Amino acid sequence: MKLLQTTPILRIFDSAKALEFYVDFLGFTLDWQHRFAEDLPLYMQVSRDACIIHLSEHHGDCCPGAALRIETADIDALQQQLLAKAYGYSRPHIADMPWGSRDMSVMDPFGNRLTFTMATDT
Repeated sequence: MKLLQTTPILRIFDSAKALEFYVDFLGFTLDWQHRFAEDLPLYMQVSRDACIIHLSEHHGDCCPGAALRIETADIDALQQQLLAKAYGYSRPHIADMPWGSRDMSVMDPFGNRLTFTMATDT
């Protein structure tokens, strides 16, 4: 028996704001989206490299205010990409953490925190 990849589900309330943050700012790709009917909540998948996240407007799927840690190979390059976009709601900075990582956190428009992390050589 072997466990495989985890796919987190984050609560969103506005699909346009979610796409602005995840696709336009963070550089994820919209893989697919689904509604059971035109006037019902949206469920979608975004991805960037090996990172896959599901975003849901459905009440009960998850609660706003979640926190994710996303490993990255080059946190400095990611920070520079994000700062170059001049996104009006976030200017991420990198912090050296006492447990041996460099972390950069951003909050999505719905209160979910994504912490990009890279291990340091100790």
